[in-house]
This record gives sequence, structure tokens and C-alpha cells, in this order.
Amino acid sequence: MAGVRESQGQLVFGLDIGTRSIVGTVGYLNNGKFHVLAVRSKEHETRAMLDGQIHDIGKVSETIVQVRKQLEEDLNKELTEVCIAAAGRVLRTVTTHVEETFDRDREVTDEDVYSLSTLGVERAYEEFVKTDDTEMKFYCVGYTPMRYYMNGYQIGNLEGHKAKVIAMDLIATFLPDDVVDGLYKAVEMAGLHVANLTLEPIAAIQVAIPEKFRMLNMALVDVGAGTSDISITKEGTITAYGMIPLAGDSLTDVIVQHCLVDFETAEQIKRSVGVKDVIEYLDIIGLPQTITSEQVLELLDENISRMAQMAAECIKELNGDKAVSAVFVVGGGGVIPGYTEKLAAELGIVKERVVIRGEEVMQNILFEVEDASRDSLMVTPIGICLSYYEQSNSFIYAEFNKERVKLYDNGRLSVADAAVQAQFANEDLFPKRGCALTFTVNGRSRMIRGSQGEAAVIRVNGENADLYTQIHNSDRIEVIASTAGAPAELELGKLAEMGEQLHIAVNGKRVELPKTAEVNGTREYEFYMVHEGDDIQIRNYYTVEEIAGFLDIPMGGDIRVNDTAAKPDTRVYENFTVSWDMEFPATGDVYEQSLDNEDEPDPQQDDELTASEPIAMDVIINQKPVTLTGKTEYVFVDVFDFIEFDLKASGGRSIVTLLNGVNADYMARLKQGDRIDIYWK
Repeated sequence: MAGVRESQGQLVFGLDIGTRSIVGTVGYLNNGKFHVLAVRSKEHETRAMLDGQIHDIGKVSETIVQVRKQLEEDLNKELTEVCIAAAGRVLRTVTTHVEETFDRDREVTDEDVYSLSTLGVERAYEEFVKTDDTEMKFYCVGYTPMRYYMNGYQIGNLEGHKAKVIAMDLIATFLPDDVVDGLYKAVEMAGLHVANLTLEPIAAIQVAIPEKFRMLNMALVDVGAGTSDISITKEGTITAYGMIPLAGDSLTDVIVQHCLVDFETAEQIKRSVGVKDVIEYLDIIGLPQTITSEQVLELLDENISRMAQMAAECIKELNGDKAVSAVFVVGGGGVIPGYTEKLAAELGIVKERVVIRGEEVMQNILFEVEDASRDSLMVTPIGICLSYYEQSNSFIYAEFNKERVKLYDNGRLSVADAAVQAQFANEDLFPKRGCALTFTVNGRSRMIRGSQGEAAVIRVNGENADLYTQIHNSDRIEVIASTAGAPAELELGKLAEMGEQLHIAVNGKRVELPKTAEVNGTREYEFYMVHEGDDIQIRNYYTVEEIAGFLDIPMGGDIRVNDTAAKPDTRVYENFTVSWDMEFPATGDVYEQSLDNEDEPDPQQDDELTASEPIAMDVIINQKPVTLTGKTEYVFVDVFDFIEFDLKASGGRSIVTLLNGVNADYMARLKQGDRIDIYWK
């Protein structure tokens, strides 16, 4: 992305706010080369910063003002926006893999790549929160795509290719809130607005390890005053960031104690090592003293070894428990004689492959300043300026459901980003289904899903919005959580197995019987509402006694099933035939009915014909008179043959059946003038 914001004359102001000093750099990018127009630095008058952390915001801000004013005088131009970098103190990194599948092969756009990156940052944050065992609040202050994949194969750039599945390996970095807030406050007090924020190791690597070298497995160690920031490259990308809280100041502190001098004097002694054979100084009493460079190195040997050991251990940990092929060292703390040799020894590589980098990596840096330093101390300050062209990043503040949230601004912040930062539950953003209903049918598991709820209601500054609506500084975001749909409901009769009929012949007549089921061992019919965990066994038979009860006819003697003597509890299956002597309670007489003689009554039973002749019965159904015809007697279920009522249109409701105002069974007998009510509830 370098060069996207490139234009001659567009000045970039970068501040390297270090533990010992603040370095300000102003320049511009043109034709791939960065032109340095002005450089100013100022050491802190007090130890206002320790280990990369601001301890006295006011003092640091005063130093920033002095550096800014000097630069403005050099340029004859007011500076209002600045790029800064955060030290890697308490730096945490998370590496994650994300992918997205399209509904078909299509061209990948820059929006698709951005969406994938956003998803990766969200995934990294979720993983980070799971492992964060501190009480500090962390913010994502940067991320680097490590590898892209298209349809499962690694590729250098996704944009423009056709793919169905795209994926990314991404490394995200997190810093505590107090580190970021302290930097912002100091800059704002100095009358500046943060135009871009990066990490110091990211800034340093912009200059120290050009992209053409990143195919190699290398490490960059930026040894400052309070911290040593470390980056690892491999296979063309940055694979890891790390930090150790030990750097140049730890050496200065040893000299303070040994020589009995203040910190400033000790710093001057340290910087003279290797430059002067004999170093002269005044102790705190005011007495003149001398010490040789050799004596200072002997004094610092143990601490230099410890710095090198900790750096080597961090490099190996970040690089998969193995050494890198080479190490570039930048920063003032790394120029102390002996450090690079000790670091090489700790890593087990030849000393020539651990080198200090300065002017050698500044081939594309043009200094338009007299007597400009081109050493390793300028690597990070210039890298901070170059990071502006890579990606403009800073923080914005927004209100999310009346709470203030701080967001890392990558130029494409959306409501979804704010929701993640506010720790708004992801499930409350999207429609939720009602509770599912699980049960078993004939020993096999079934599940019915609940209905879909409503999506979250989102407003930005009072206007309707969605998750992808872009947000800006001071925006007011309101999100009303999504709702859950109705829980799943199912009538027993809606099961496919229950829709089938059982066909049998009873006393010579063809009869269709509805399937029934046993639910948890109890006989249930079609209008039973299935409950969670029900064990349903579909019955494919009736007993002779159940058939008589369903048809509401008396059962006599001489019971036969398939012309074989049977009992009332004998099971009757599909296409079985059943017969028995029919006995009527009114007379106690018995007759047999068959298909051959049903239209020709036996002359000897004329006195009983009235019992088998159809009758008409007048009833009131849903407040309307209805005449039932065609049967000798009627039960409640018969009324469905005379009214229009769709038994399959429950829509999750239950049916109400009343006979003379009382809940009625389907087999309840009817009499002349009965009042019947049937409706869905």
C-alpha cells in the first residue's frame, strides 16, 4: 500500500517519544524516496519516562512542545498533526487464521480483503480475551496480514482473483490502555493531533528490513533506553513481535551506582565508551574522577550479557524455539561494545550475522539537513514517518449505548468494530432462533428449530444504520439487542409418520384408522403437543377393543382376526380383517353384518332394523345449525365431515373442542340439539 498517500509537499511529522529523549522528524515521500527536511531531538530533563511508559505526562508534553517549536522554526511552518509509536511494553500478540466462503466463484475486491482482515482482528481479540489473566484493559494497536489463501492455496495478493474461499493468517498486537492513553494525552497537551499510531518494532522494520529481505528468517532488535523491541520476519512477512523490559538505561543505572554520579553524567560516561580511552567526570561530591572504557565494559559485562541472553530467548520463543539466520540491531542502546557479539553467541550463530544497522539501510532516505545523523538511532524515527504511508492509524472515541469506547482507527471503522470494543455480545447483534425441540421417533433423534427472531436495531447519531455503517470520532451509536423467535412447537399429528392411515376391514366394511403413537409409554393422539425429550413410538396397529372404541360400536362375541379366533387385545395391522357378533345394549340381540347382506336386511330381524337405519341429527356448531346425516348415531369427530375446518392449519396453536360448553373428547357421543364449539387457540 506504500505510495497511496504519497505526494511531494505533503509533510509528515513523526515523533519518537523514547525513554531518554524525544526525536522529531519531518519529511515527505516522493518517487519511492523519503526526503528528511528537519530533525530535532531533546532529552528529558527528568526521568519522566521509564521502560517506555510515560510517568509524568506534563513533563513529557513540555519536551514535545520544545521539539515541535524547533522544527516549526526550521521549516517556517506550523505543525498540527503528528505520527507516533508506542513502545512494546506489555506487548501481547495473537496469531489467528480466518476464512470466508462466497456462494460462488467471484472476483475478490478490496472490500472483501478488508472484511477478512476485520474478521481476523475480531477473532484475535476473542482469543486474546480468553487468555488475558490481567485486570488491565488492552487495545488492538495494529495488525499485519501474514499470508493470504485462495481456494486453499497460498497467494501473494487476493485482490482481483476469482475465488470461492478466501483466507488469511493474521498477527494482531495489543497494548494496555494506560500506555496508549498516556501517549495521546501528552501529545494533545502539546497542541498536536495524532494522525497515525504504530508500534515501535513495526516502525523500525519499515527501514531496517526492506521487503526484499523478509523472505529470510531474520530478527530486528530495537534496543532503546527502557525496552528492547523485537520483530521476526520469515517467508516474506512479519511473523511475530515481542519485547523485553531491559535496555540501555539498565547499563546507565550500574554506572550511577559505581561512579557515584547522577543519571545524566552516567549516560555521558556510557556514550564515551569506545570513543575515549580515558573518560573524565565529576562525582556527586564535585571531585574530578577518571575511568577507562575497558573498566566500564568490565563493569557492564554482566548486564550486557543479561540483555543479550534475554533478547536471544525472546527471539527463539517468537521464532518457534529456534534461532534466526541473522539479526539487525538498531537503537542507541545496542551500540554498546560487546552486545552484538554476546547476542550472536547466545543464539549460536556467527558474530558476523548480528550487526548494527544505520546508514546501510537508508538507501531510500534523502537527508536535506546539514550534519544529519545517519546512524541506527534514526531508524525508528524515520520508520514512524514511513508508517504513515503504509496505513494511517490512530484512535477515535465514540459513544456506544451511552458508554465511551476507544477504537483503533484504520480508516474503515464500522458499528461492528465498536460493538467488539464495547464487548457487546455477538449473539445480540443477529436474529436469534427460539429454543429448538428435540425428541425421538421410533428410536431416531429429531429436532424442530424455533422461529427466527428480529435483528438488532442499530442507530448512528439517531439515524437507522447497520453493522457495516462506518463511524467517526464522537459518533453516538445505539444498539438494541436482537430478539429470540418463538420456541419450536409440534403437534403429534404433524409428524409425517402420523399422516399415514391404517386400512382394515371391520365386519366386511373398509375402515381407515389414523395412526396413533405412544409417547413416553402413554397412548397419545394427533393433537398432543410434543414436549422436549419425548420418546415417540409410532404404532402401526390397533387392538380389536381399540377399533371398537374408535368406531364407537359395541363389540360382541366370536371375535375373529383374519378368520382366526381372537381376543379383544389381539393386534390388528395393515389390511387385516376383523369381525365379531354385534350386540346392541338396547335389546341384547346379536346380528352379523357383512358386505354381502348390508343392503338386504334379514327378514327375521325386521324389528331391529331401526337400529341400523341412518338418522338425521340437528346440532349447533359454532353458533350455526348443522344437520348430521348418514349414520345411525354420531360422535364428536363426525362433525368435521359437515364443516369446513382445516385440521392442518394449526400454525403452532392448539385446538379447542367444546360440547355444551365443556371440553369434549373426540369420541364423545352426540344427541339432538347439542351445542358444539371448535376453534384454534
